Amino acid sequence: MKLYNTTRGILVTDNQSQHFATLGSIVWDEIIAASDLFDRAQKALSGPSVTPPAASEILAPIGTQEVWAAGVTYYRSRSARIEESKDAGGGTFYDRVYSADRPELFFKATARRVIGNDGNIRIRTDATWSVPEPELTLVINPRAEIVGYTIGNDMSSRDIEGENPLYLPQAKVYDGSCALGPCVLLADVPLPKATTISISIKREGSVAFAGSTSIAEIKREFSELVSYLFRDNTFPTGACLMTGTGVVPEDDFTLAHGDVVAIVIDGIGTLSNTVA
Repeated sequence: MKLYNTTRGILVTDNQSQHFATLGSIVWDEIIAASDLFDRAQKALSGPSVTPPAASEILAPIGTQEVWAAGVTYYRSRSARIEESKDAGGGTFYDRVYSADRPELFFKATARRVIGNDGNIRIRTDATWSVPEPELTLVINPRAEIVGYTIGNDMSSRDIEGENPLYLPQAKVYDGSCALGPCVLLADVPLPKATTISISIKREGSVAFAGSTSIAEIKREFSELVSYLFRDNTFPTGACLMTGTGVVPEDDFTLAHGDVVAIVIDGIGTLSNTVA
């Protein structure tokens, strides 16, 4: 099943017949926190069908949750982070965190900074090397249980982070730096390891970059990442956790205004955004 956050409320679909139903007046925070989330969604599907949401009706799948992110969970990300920071002497940090017991976790966005499907993402005005990072994103309830998955775009200013690892918050957290959507795939079991994450970036109608990976390449278990996130932290309405990127453009690539970034994850759909 998939949940859509829309201007008409929360809609659920069964993935097979594309039968859409409404969850009524419940708001996003309440349904994500509900202990009977799956039962409610299934019960709604037994009710009358509603018109599928138009693209303009679909909102980012978030209420008041914080968005966090995990870094250096793929070998490709490790290599890219070492390369971008080699002149600043920070490369060994990323090599060490890749093999450390404790993962790298960092705050990414508040809900108001999150862009939905078809919205405009941004690159920093003081950055010269900016890239999108396609990431499977965990949707977690207040009890530290993974209830679903969505697509995330962790926009990054590689030159700023590469200058000094302590600049990570400035490289990662700014208006329009995070996109989520288009929906949440509800699942109480892990996704197949063969699940593919792919990205394409179009510039003036032509593909400027494309790449793909699978979640089999992620070094850490999702339960491990969630466990560390919830250590000495409470999330009253749950949280979203990006799980890292395994697709990084070559070092001579940077995003430009007008680029269209499309991220596809098996079973979830496509998150598409334009660089404002």
